[in-house]
Amino acid sequence: MADWVKVAGSLTAVSAGSRTTVWGVNGASAIYRYTNYDANPWINIPGALSDIGAAADGTVWGVNGGNQIFRYAGDQGAANPWTSITGSLVRIDAGSRTNVWGVDSANAIYRYTNHDANPWIKIQGALSDIGAGADGTVWGVNGGNQVFRYTGDQDSSNPWKSVSGSLKRIAVGSRTNVWGVDPAGSIYRYTNNDASGANPWIRIPGTATDIAAGADGTVWHINSGAEIYRYTGDQPS
Repeated sequence: MADWVKVAGSLTAVSAGSRTTVWGVNGASAIYRYTNYDANPWINIPGALSDIGAAADGTVWGVNGGNQIFRYAGDQGAANPWTSITGSLVRIDAGSRTNVWGVDSANAIYRYTNHDANPWIKIQGALSDIGAGADGTVWGVNGGNQVFRYTGDQDSSNPWKSVSGSLKRIAVGSRTNVWGVDPAGSIYRYTNNDASGANPWIRIPGTATDIAAGADGTVWHINSGAEIYRYTGDQPS
């Protein structure tokens, strides 16, 4: 696969905020941070998570198998690298310190208020996966694999705009770096044109179970064998 370079390791979920902020978790809920060095790519971070969201500004959030929510504080010298945040979520993503979104086990959508004492506001709609970008962009997919882009900051009457396509996973780095995986594992990149032909998505070679997109164009994916790949299709071959 010329578009992807394999990186050593084994992960079941991955998130990328930028080229230098990539995090993942494995099947045993162990947490890993990318070292920015492929020859020895991962450092284990204390804790246990089932899903993780990493932002370009270094913000990292995660949820565990009990749907508990945590924010990374290890870069602040905390003895415990994870701060517990009230709430219950099964999927989480962070575009920045102030753009954190998640969905719960009933597919309800929540946005972080930036205030830990009352941390979540419920947003109208139902989603099974969500992606948040550094610039405020948010996309989601529902249990029927329908795709939606958040427009609640532009139209409060209907906060989600339906976008053609069928995806099971979605990742958002920015308004122009949106990727997804369909139910069959095919990888798609958003064309930045909702009406491009009949399909706003272009298929990229490879198969994946989870995908990550950073604000700077960085993209990673993992496959059903927990193998890890970084996108190089945007670089001269």
